[in-house]
Amino acid sequence: MNYEVILIGRKLPDSLPIHRNYRTIRMKLLFKKKVFFYAEFNIRLFFKLLFIKKDILLSNDLDTLLPNFIISRFFNKKLVYDSHELFTEVGELTHRPFVQKIWKSIEKFIFPKLKNVYTVNSSIANFYHKKYGVKVNVIRNIAPKLHQKSIDLDFAKKIKSNKKMLILQGSGLNIDRGAEEAVKMMQYLDNTILYIIGNGDVFKKLKDLVTNLNLKDKVIIKDKMPYKALMEYTKISDLGLSLDKNTNLNYEYSLPNKIFDYIQAEIPLLVSNRIEVAKLVSENNIGWIINELEPKKLAKKITEIFENKQSYFIAKQNLKTTAKKYCWENEKQQLIKIFQNIK
Repeated sequence: MNYEVILIGRKLPDSLPIHRNYRTIRMKLLFKKKVFFYAEFNIRLFFKLLFIKKDILLSNDLDTLLPNFIISRFFNKKLVYDSHELFTEVGELTHRPFVQKIWKSIEKFIFPKLKNVYTVNSSIANFYHKKYGVKVNVIRNIAPKLHQKSIDLDFAKKIKSNKKMLILQGSGLNIDRGAEEAVKMMQYLDNTILYIIGNGDVFKKLKDLVTNLNLKDKVIIKDKMPYKALMEYTKISDLGLSLDKNTNLNYEYSLPNKIFDYIQAEIPLLVSNRIEVAKLVSENNIGWIINELEPKKLAKKITEIFENKQSYFIAKQNLKTTAKKYCWENEKQQLIKIFQNIK
């Protein structure tokens, strides 16, 4: 749309190199976690926005909204709010009521004043509309078309040999997202390998679990990697996992990015019964929904999935159509409309 884009974020010791066709600014912060990090990040972001040329401010999630809102009012600039999730209901906050209250106060103060808002699914959009009376658009975080769908057979043989391959991927594999149960279920599966790729709060725990259960030949844990490399692993997988629990409202309403990566890779899905995810899988008949995440039951379900070759084939066939429908090339039209009609 001929905008000059500047992306502002933070740089961590393990941050991967970033190569974009627009300008990027990554701040090195003194604090890495919790209240001091958020305080430093918001103050630093405020001063970056204060002295940088801007016509439109785009705030990604509640943790960047306050400085963007203040600057938008101070300079009379348009503000767009992109809510990636139900931020005030994430598990990390529901266990810390005082901190949760602070974020809810910020949201309550700013949200009713917003004019350009979008989020990742209709459940969260309806939640915000009911709470604040603000129209919230839906733009799902859908992966772009995967143009190279062919599989590198040598790579596949090296990674999974002749075994069935399960994948659980994502940059937010935190508590209550089913990763621990996925590792434990591998005790009850033969001729199957599980790849967990990404990062998150439970990664250290997962690695310890693999060691303690002697599952090093069955569970491979890899740190986050560039998207293209990640999709090479996803393409050769036989089943994509998304196992969020209903321990908080954010997970109940979640529609993780990995769902659309699995769809583009055309691999069937096994998902927990969360509202948005289950609806997508059942409406398109591209996988299976499980209500209980007990490791033995997970293993039993996966065994049944691979044994029923007819239903697996149907899911694979349906994914070809689904991948054409759920791609960023289609979804981005909604984003274009918002910026064409910005208020």
